[in-house]
Amino acid sequence: MAVAIKAEHASKIFWLRYHKTFKQMTVAKMRGEIVSETFAAVNDVSFEIEQGQSVGLMGLNGSGKSTLLKLINGTMRPDKGRLLTRGRIAGLIATGAGFHPQLSGRENIYLNAAVMGMSEKETDRKLDEIIDFADIGKFIDAPVGTYSSGMGSRLGFAVAIHVDGDIFLADEVLAVGDKPFKKKCMAKMEEIRNSGVTLVYVSHAAASVARMCDRVIVLEKGRIGYDGPTIEGIRYVGYDEDLGVEGADAIADNVLGADV
Repeated sequence: MAVAIKAEHASKIFWLRYHKTFKQMTVAKMRGEIVSETFAAVNDVSFEIEQGQSVGLMGLNGSGKSTLLKLINGTMRPDKGRLLTRGRIAGLIATGAGFHPQLSGRENIYLNAAVMGMSEKETDRKLDEIIDFADIGKFIDAPVGTYSSGMGSRLGFAVAIHVDGDIFLADEVLAVGDKPFKKKCMAKMEEIRNSGVTLVYVSHAAASVARMCDRVIVLEKGRIGYDGPTIEGIRYVGYDEDLGVEGADAIADNVLGADV
């Protein structure tokens, strides 16, 4: 099977500066203090994800998950190594990040869709589906600047989820909206996964990872600490107590699948 995503010793390095002004830096240097240092958010990471595979990307806060997702998406470039992808990428890294507060929700659908690579004709064809999925009623024609954060996220999710792609990136999508909307989001995510799209799913929700993914990669301080079967990965990161009934069902399915 073809490889959809390939990381070869990929690293992303940031500078941490401890002083804002030139005067502060000069004084700190005279005192022998450290004025800046580098920080590897992603550190020498290598892996391959095959086309159609669903991979959960897990780890504690600050482990480098979102930075790695941005490297895959192409919004950041690795400072060392390479990160290669095959096909069109759709994603939910920052829902609604491209919205203009003075434009209406309807106008922002076209703006956000264009940012994600959709043509105007494609957006025309999917407009009713996007509006229906967002389910924000008459506010679709109100300025986005008047929206609550939840409404903006719902609209951003609705646009992103309707972008056709070969690779789909999702960063904490279940943090969006209320319980009924989260349920609808998960159903749509499963539909995307079952269509054969390559899925990279970042989440702290163990039950949803167990339900959605057939492999887990765990990052620890920018490095890969674990790469393998889903349930073992959830246990590795210490989230197995959060699996609940849904996660237990996923474990049973995995066990039955292994026995067949």
